[in-house]
Amino acid sequence: MEKLIISACICGAEVTKEQNPNVPYTVEEIVREAKSAYDAGAAVIHLHVRYDDGTPTQSRERFQECVDAIRKVCPDVIIQPSTGGAAGMTDLERLESTDIEPTPEFATLDCGTCNFGGDEIFVNTDVTIRNFAKIMKEKGIKPELEVFDKGMIDIALKVDKEGLLEHPLHFDFVLGVQMSATVRDLVIMATSIPQDATWTASGIGKHTWNIAAATIAMGGHVRVGFEDNLYLEKGVLAKSNGELVEKVVKLAKLLGREVATPAEARQILSIKPLEK
Repeated sequence: MEKLIISACICGAEVTKEQNPNVPYTVEEIVREAKSAYDAGAAVIHLHVRYDDGTPTQSRERFQECVDAIRKVCPDVIIQPSTGGAAGMTDLERLESTDIEPTPEFATLDCGTCNFGGDEIFVNTDVTIRNFAKIMKEKGIKPELEVFDKGMIDIALKVDKEGLLEHPLHFDFVLGVQMSATVRDLVIMATSIPQDATWTASGIGKHTWNIAAATIAMGGHVRVGFEDNLYLEKGVLAKSNGELVEKVVKLAKLLGREVATPAEARQILSIKPLEK
């Protein structure tokens, strides 16, 4: 079985310090959390950025500042800017995260509209998805196809048939938001993608660890971090993203999977080498 790529989603756009005081907002805090995850074994940093008061932003300048600062302490890590941003942002706002220098190796591409609870809707029309795919292809950015249910896989495959994606494809299955976080549903997702595709999975909140364990055993890759889950175990807030990554590393050891370095992750994901 190939080595395990661990992605750390270190801050997201919705979680707050009121929920866990260790959620990073400032550039210094984001760097601290990126390094804690990297040192623990994460090869990929999934990056949202905030202003110092915690407000989410897709500002190119803020992304550039954070990426430059992370690179100083984690020079070889794969940094994956989010193009999801936060609910309510325009497409142009969301794409600012791909305008940094050097051009990102890897970025997210959300493949459908999603209900996030209450009246909050994260909108991704067919036009948005195609435009994001086209822009990423033109820039040479490997897309991580973010899917929250089986229908979004089908949308991604439709976009692929139009020639807007490069193979091998890479998916991220986010379970526990719009689709239930069960091993049954994980199997449905993993068996619905092309055989040459790679995939990562994450379980939201209390579902983090059962989905991580199943994913490791099935040969997929794992995403953890404050964006998806603030707790190390029931009732115990995680002190850092590094603690969450360390728990995945322990699970991988128990299940016989070695953890991939950033260089090995680039090879597994078929993404271009990091520009110097």
